Parts: sequence; C-alpha cells; structure tokens
Amino acid sequence: MNYPVRSIALVFLFFAFSFNTLNAQKIRIKVTGQKDTVVNLIKYFGKGLYYADTAMMKNGEVVFNGAKQKPGILGLLLPGQQYFEFIYNNEELWLETSGTTGLEFNKNLVIKKSEENKVFIPYVNYITEKKTAAGKLGEERSKFKSGDKEYKELGEKIDAINKEVLAYQKDLIAKNPGKLVSKIVKMSIDVIIPDAPKNEKGRITDSSFQFRYFQSHYWDNVDLMDERLVNNPIFHNKLEYYFSKNMMIQHWDTVIYHAFQFCDKLNPKTRTFEYCVGWIAQTFGKSQQMGMDKVYYHMLDRYYCSKNAEGKHPSFWVDESKYEELCKDLDKKLAICLGEKAPNLILKDTSDTKWINLHTLPAEYTILYFWDPECGHCKTITPKLAKLYQEKMKARKVEVYAVGKAIGKDFESWKKFIRDNKLNFINVAVTDKLYQTAKEKPESLVPLYPGEPGKPTTLESLNYQTTYDVFSTPKVFILDKDKKIIAKSLSMSQIEDLLDNLQNKKDAPKIMEQDAKEDAQMQKKE
Repeated sequence: MNYPVRSIALVFLFFAFSFNTLNAQKIRIKVTGQKDTVVNLIKYFGKGLYYADTAMMKNGEVVFNGAKQKPGILGLLLPGQQYFEFIYNNEELWLETSGTTGLEFNKNLVIKKSEENKVFIPYVNYITEKKTAAGKLGEERSKFKSGDKEYKELGEKIDAINKEVLAYQKDLIAKNPGKLVSKIVKMSIDVIIPDAPKNEKGRITDSSFQFRYFQSHYWDNVDLMDERLVNNPIFHNKLEYYFSKNMMIQHWDTVIYHAFQFCDKLNPKTRTFEYCVGWIAQTFGKSQQMGMDKVYYHMLDRYYCSKNAEGKHPSFWVDESKYEELCKDLDKKLAICLGEKAPNLILKDTSDTKWINLHTLPAEYTILYFWDPECGHCKTITPKLAKLYQEKMKARKVEVYAVGKAIGKDFESWKKFIRDNKLNFINVAVTDKLYQTAKEKPESLVPLYPGEPGKPTTLESLNYQTTYDVFSTPKVFILDKDKKIIAKSLSMSQIEDLLDNLQNKKDAPKIMEQDAKEDAQMQKKE
C-alpha cells in the first residue's frame, strides 16, 4: 500500500515514540559473576520492603519492565538475601555492579544510564563513608569523660564531618533541581531552628520557642504533595519520629489533634495519604498504652467509615467488603473511650426489684466491673475486687458497680457467687425475669420516644454488652465523680495503684500483690 509522504512521517514518528517510551521504562541490571537464577525487584512503601517483580537473570543480566513500577527507591534482591538499592523515576535505567555483599554491590555500582542514579549512588557511597568515619570517632570519644580534652577534640571532628555532609547535601540539591534524588536528600535534612528570643538582659523570654518552632516547621523540607517520597524509608522515619514522645505528649487527644491536622493537609488521592492514615491508625490501634485505642477509633471514624463529597470512603485502598466489619458498632466504641462520659446503666440488683442508676451514684470514683459467675478468670478476679473494696476503697468513697451475667440458670449462680464470696458492693444485672419482660413487653421498660416518662430503664442498659463492647469478661472501667472514663482494662493491683495516686494515698499499704499474668490478661480484654 502506498502512503502519502505525510502519513509515512506520522507512522514513523508514532513507532519512534513508542520505542522510546518502552525503552525509557526499562530497568536493566548486570551483576558480574552471578549465576543464572531467579531474582526479585523489591520496592519500599514507607519502611516496608515488598516484592515488586520477578525475572530470570541470565549471564548476570536481568531486565524488568519499569512501566509496572512507581517512582521511588527500588532494589535488586539476589540469592542469599543480599540486595542493593537505587532510584527509579520513570527513566531508562542501566546499572552494572559486582561483589558478594550489599555493601560491595553499592560501592561497585556503575551507572550506564540514569540521570537520577548518577547523583544518587555517589551520594549513598559518600554518606556511608562519612557515617562510618563519624561512628569510629564516636566510639573513640566514648572512652573519655565529657570534660576531657580528648572528648572535646573528637567532638569537634564529628561536628566537622556533619558540617561537611550538610554542605554536600545542599550543593547536591542546588545543582540538581527537579530531580527526585534532590527531594529525597532534602527530606533527610532537619530544619534550621533559630535562637529563642531574648530580652535586653540577654535572658530567654520563651523557653519553649525552639521546640514549638521545630514542631511547626518539621515538614518544611518534605514535599508532602509528591507521593514518590513515601516510597522510601526516610519518609517513614520522619513520620514515626513526628508522632513519638520526642515531638508530642503521648496523650490520645493530643495525638488525635496532630493526626487530623497532618492528614487533612495531604492530597486524599495519593499514596502518601494512604500510608500516613494507615500507619497512624495501625500504630496506635496496636499500642499497649491505655487509652490509645481512642486514636484508632477516631481515625476509623474520620478516614475509613465516613463518606467524602463523592459519596465514597476516604480510605480508597480498602476493599468495600471490609467496611461492614471495620465500622461495626463504631459509635459504641467511640462512646467508651477515655475522656468520654460513661454511657448510663440502670439495672436491677439481686432482689430483682430495685433499680440502680450508675450515673446517680454518689461516689468520688466508680469501678464499673463486668463479670460472669461461670467465667474462670472472673472467679479469681472478683473476690480480689471484693477484698479491695471492703478493706480499702469503700471508706474512701470509691464505689463498685458490678454488672453480672444472670440470665436463665446463671441467675442463681450469680446470686450464689455473690453470697459465697461476700461481694458487698453494688451488684446488678439483666436478670432472667428482666430479660423475659424485655423480650415480651419491651415498651414497659424503655421509652418509645425520647423523654417518655415512667419507664425504669433504657435500651442501652438492657443491651449493655453492645453498649460497653463486653464480649469477654472480666472487663473494667474506672470513672471519676462526673462518671467520665479515666482508665480501663486494669488488673486489681493496677486499680489500687491508680486510686491511691489519684486520692493522694501513695504511701498507703498495698492490699493487692502485683500479678504479671493478671495484668496481661486484663490488657487482652481491650
């Protein structure tokens, strides 16, 4: 077929463009001396290393399709768990190296093609060299005391290395504008903190100025709109440090405030948003510090279980099938976090006639305790609580509101256990009689509309297991005089310690012996 000249030119340009595009996305690596074997391309997402691709290495050479990869720090994983790293930024990449260890591979890397790595690899080798030198000087300095001449001299040498490194980094950034490597290097540099303000006498007028400045300018050297930066461990290290005790008080409300402030500034369509939201939720959700579950639940509420303007969940990385379980009873879980007023309970005592209202108890502190007379752990813990209450806490205006399981045959077991173990605190339950009435005539117990008079209890009380997320026992909450939750999931010795401290009775003799096994068991109830 004969094409007009113009058409032939267009066809030629099309194929030339296609070839160049494919070539630009090729990742070609040669490792001298390597046997024919399967190797893996690995990638970072935050601090995590993941498999990115797999290919066969022949005669020491392997080629990967870069079009499948996202820009960031990649690595080649070889047999024996040895690997080396490089930058990938949607350009043709051709590297050659040799050696037997990761350190040797990095040192021997030759960049045949890749403008990014012509800057990055020498930088990595330079930093490794300077870090090793500074480390040796630090080891030598540790042999002396801070007042020794040698200590000071070695410290000056370390400072000189740090200044040299900083100058190298700034020069690299200045000479390579627009390169990903420049943004990564800049991200690793801490912001410069100005001196604190002083008065005319030279005295500092704001002692917290430098800390507040550092905190508010912490992310100045990080382009949070560039999602390529999340694909390397430096970003994770900065994020982790920012939310650590070094930068903020480890109080749930403080962490929530800063988490919202930080995440709301991110582009909600990016992997940076995905990583930061996911890491914060997961990290504080797994925290062993009491109360940090509040961070987790508020992150779920704001970034997972809500809907954005498009009617979709902000957490675009979560499969739709997961939300039902993820967000189940979230409003109930938020209501029983530390700092919240405990949901009220109005339940019957052992007489099965008298209603006891949690919120109207005249107590300085209240121990809200959920238990089951047939639960093995409860049989051990509950008598300890009775002893603590009777011998110490009752006289100090600390009340116990114990909610037992008393439906069906458990009703008699519940009352027998109370008698046998002399549980002289407040004992209430959804008794068997109350349970049957609730099934047959619920309208006689709970209001059908808000404020309906004459109803003795509430739906939240009858469904206390859902209200307080009680699906294993025993479970403990400590409430202040206003019935706000101030602690939960404590063992008996921990409850005693807490209340002794709160009531300025630190020197009072201890009744409960510390039991590590019990401490761990109660923590698992969280």
